[in-house]
Amino acid sequence: MHSHKITMLLRSALAAGCALAMCATLAGCSNGSDSSRSDKDSSDSSKQTVNMDQISGITATGKLGEKPKVTFKTPMTVQNNTYAILQKGDGDTIQKGDRVCAQGIAMNVKDGSELMSSWEKNTPDCSILLSDSNLKQIEPYKTMVGQKLNTSIAFGINDSNSANTSYILVYTLVSKSKDLTRAEGDKVADVLASLPKVTLAKDGKPSVDMNGQGSVDKQITQTLIKGKGTKITNSMTAVVKYTGWTTDGKQFDSSWDKNTTFDADVSSSGQIIQGWKDGLIGQTVGSQVLLVIPPDKGYGNKATGSIPANSTLVFVVDILAAY
Repeated sequence: MHSHKITMLLRSALAAGCALAMCATLAGCSNGSDSSRSDKDSSDSSKQTVNMDQISGITATGKLGEKPKVTFKTPMTVQNNTYAILQKGDGDTIQKGDRVCAQGIAMNVKDGSELMSSWEKNTPDCSILLSDSNLKQIEPYKTMVGQKLNTSIAFGINDSNSANTSYILVYTLVSKSKDLTRAEGDKVADVLASLPKVTLAKDGKPSVDMNGQGSVDKQITQTLIKGKGTKITNSMTAVVKYTGWTTDGKQFDSSWDKNTTFDADVSSSGQIIQGWKDGLIGQTVGSQVLLVIPPDKGYGNKATGSIPANSTLVFVVDILAAY
């Protein structure tokens, strides 16, 4: 079972507005979406008000941190925006700002059968970022703040489809981490002198001297800082901060200016340009990468926003996390 399928089930339980806000981390979303990274941990991180109804009549047994045995009387009726804490965990406390990985089980409420599970192939959903913006928009995330690792939580999901299918989705919160705020690692010493020159502001935002960089027919990928984290594969999503320019030095976009990050799904078709895919796969979390991207791996012969047709693009990308 691919972890995105479990994630999609959880997100189908949300109201329409919330579901749209969560599009950024769903496989197949074509537009991508920035997510705020202006969060800071605070002393009230465990005091989230959860405006969700409780599910009754569902229990779980088993060793904490392992796949739970979930039982309930069938057939059962569940509604969206409902939850139940099935097992209290014994690990570290989850706080605002954490990225959480969760193993998931989806169960049909009509007969209790298991529909999906991430446990067998160990493919947890690590897209769960408990940022201030997500906690405001995504009610189920609030149930996780203040819980301990190895907690299992059930969510009710009532699909509005012709079969009127309803599910119980049980998430077990198995690990947590903090995203980086900028690239961290070893500065690469042997960068070609002919490439654009990158300098960093105090907060980490890059600026660039094009150094005579013109159009290219083949992509240039140059690691500037070599991070020591997870290597990006073609089935992952990289969480990044970036700035982009055309070769005349005009900046056309920067997540630094918006104080946001971007979830770049390198596994999907159309969510990011090919030049980003080619440049990010094989890099490691913590790295900063300079990309010089030819038009055929960028936006081609069509003008896009302030980017003219047939533009060679220059990006500096900081890789802050991956899942």
